Parts: sequence; C-alpha cells; structure tokens
Amino acid sequence: MTGVNIMRLAAFTAMSAVVSGVCGAQRLTGPHPSGDVPAPVALETRGLFQDKFARVGSDVFISGQPTERALRDLRAQGVTTVVNLRTPEEMSSRVPFDEAALVKELGMEYVYLPMRGTSEFPYSPDAVKSFAGAMSSAKGNVLLHCTIAWRASHLWAAYLIQYRGVPVATSLHQARMINLMDDMRMDGDRQPVETFLGRAVPEVGHPKR
Repeated sequence: MTGVNIMRLAAFTAMSAVVSGVCGAQRLTGPHPSGDVPAPVALETRGLFQDKFARVGSDVFISGQPTERALRDLRAQGVTTVVNLRTPEEMSSRVPFDEAALVKELGMEYVYLPMRGTSEFPYSPDAVKSFAGAMSSAKGNVLLHCTIAWRASHLWAAYLIQYRGVPVATSLHQARMINLMDDMRMDGDRQPVETFLGRAVPEVGHPKR
C-alpha cells in the first residue's frame, strides 16, 4: 500500500470514528437524553415476542410479552432495564416462567408497573412519571412491554408528549407504528393515553364500542 493510500485510509477511519461517535451520542435513556426521538422500526418477532417487537433509536425496545430467550438476547444487546406493564394475574396464569426472577438473574433492573385500566391497576399520570423515572435512571437500553404492546404504545405516546415535548400528532403517529390501535379499541370512555395524561386528547381515535 502506498503512502498516499495509507493516509487516505487513516483519514477514512478517523471520519468513521467521528460519525460513529455522533450516532452513539444520541441517547433516549439515561439522565441526559439527547436528540430528537426517532420513529420506531418494526422488527421481526421471530417467535420471541408476542405479536409486536419494535426498536426506537438505538436504546429502546417496545414489545409484546417476551420469552425467556428474548430476555437473554436483549441482555446481550445491552438492555439493562425491563419495564413490565402486565398485571400479577396475567403473569402468573399466562407466562410459563418467572420474569422478575430471570431479569434479576441476568443482572437487569426490573421495573414493575402493572396496569389494566381498573380501579386496582389504573392508567394514571403517576405511571407515566414512574416510567419517565425508569428511562432517566437506566444505565443502558430499555425494554418496555405488556402483552401485545398496546398498553405499552399508549404509555409511550403519553411519555413522548409529557416528558419529551413531542407534538401530540407526532407522538400518536409513532405509537400507531407500534400498536396503539386507537382506531379500533379503547378502554372505558377514554383511551389509555388520555388517562395517562389526565386530559382529553382530541387527536386520538374514539371508536364506538
């Protein structure tokens, strides 16, 4: 290799490192999130997640119920915090392993925010606040999940609106790309995202039940 080619290679390597550093600097988790929130990217569930599996940026995953293997795979991909929205009854009767125990065994933080839209497990602004705290304190990537990513989509939309300052229309659009389903489903008189925010959201769908 000639001296000129060596210099060109060195320059290219240096530029690649700079670009990589810039991309790596954009974070959605941790105490100082940076950059805009990108649209989610749908990923193949590969039999490891129930119905939905999406990535937002490089450090947030939103999904339906993960399997044991899915959690192990995500740990290898840098996930350090798992946020579960399913109720105790759902977990005990429909999940064939102890998710909390496995998450802790893998050295990840387990944040349990059970919600179902009932008086015992309500959707509430406090839940959004707790999720925002989990995002802020995360030391790596985050997985947010429920059963089929429906509750998770509503919580994600509320978080974007309330804590990231993303416009309502954009937040709802991005959540629809995961599994918001506001054109075909709702709980009670309000959509969960409205209850999370504590106010009506005219932009969200309200199908007749």
